Amino acid sequence: MSIPKVFISYSHDTQEHKKWVLDLATRLRGGGVDAIIDQWELRPGDDLPHFVETHLADSDYVIMVCTDRYVEKANKGVGGVGYEKMIITADLFANIDSNKIIPIIRQSGTHNVPTFLKTKLFVDFSHSGDYEYSFDELVRTFHDAPLFEKPAIGNSPFIPIEDIRPEKTGDALRELMAIVVTDFEAGYDWSVYKSIVKKVGVSRIMLDSLIMEAKKKGLVTQDSDKDLRLAEKGKFYAVEHKLVKA
Repeated sequence: MSIPKVFISYSHDTQEHKKWVLDLATRLRGGGVDAIIDQWELRPGDDLPHFVETHLADSDYVIMVCTDRYVEKANKGVGGVGYEKMIITADLFANIDSNKIIPIIRQSGTHNVPTFLKTKLFVDFSHSGDYEYSFDELVRTFHDAPLFEKPAIGNSPFIPIEDIRPEKTGDALRELMAIVVTDFEAGYDWSVYKSIVKKVGVSRIMLDSLIMEAKKKGLVTQDSDKDLRLAEKGKFYAVEHKLVKA
């Protein structure tokens, strides 16, 4: 399974905020995500534009940690945030349907994002009490593991009454055919008459009468030992009367 690579874009608002981003990146890496932040990658003298361009280009996702200061810098296009915004904006214009960019909110009382991200859904980290829920949502996004899978579409509940064939209660012929079909599904070409006698809940006279009826309808054939074989019509009967799973 491939490991998603995630570049984290943020502003150095305060030491407390830098620590928060560092902790987030650390937890992401512990959750199977290759999180990239400048605090691990850059040293004094390193080329900031090269670092940004390289990781923005080859990351699967980009997190934009939207504090009030970050949003202000992005909108004004200043500093490292402004440079990242310029590159990200170009990527968005080139890939108009891209969902690579994920804003996360870390503000108090507001939910502002850079202007060019106004249409993007965000993950809300503004309330510390909801942190675990928000973190889980974020990691599931990176691993394409939604909490709720989209269910398959079932059949219409509004089937016309005339299309529904009611099954008879105590239908002896159906019980006989159920035995024959079960044997066929189990890999037996023939249903042994003596075995049927033990299984069916009717007398032998009634059983012979049912077998005669099944033969007249072309559902089964019978050999000289009175053993039964499922006919082609019998297979259709099995499906129609729900003796086998569709």
